[in-house]
Amino acid sequence: MKVCKRVQYQGHVQGVGFRYATHDLAQRFAVAGYVKNLPDRRVELVAEGEAAEVGRFLQAVARQLAEHIELRQEYDEAVQEFTEFEIRM
Repeated sequence: MKVCKRVQYQGHVQGVGFRYATHDLAQRFAVAGYVKNLPDRRVELVAEGEAAEVGRFLQAVARQLAEHIELRQEYDEAVQEFTEFEIRM
């Protein structure tokens, strides 16, 4: 089943390559969506794909970038039919 998750990360997540590392990780998984900085110094990630694959991707992000993440909030979203994973400004 296809799902879409919106995850917002708080901590020392801007100015440390968080978006680029997330984008690189996304290329290893069958996910689409985006990652972007928010004005309040958080980073937002939206990932869409098969539920298990999105779960594995989000676990990989949490594991690889754990030193930067203090708080993580996850929300279910309606599937939006993204075609790629991109970095948004």
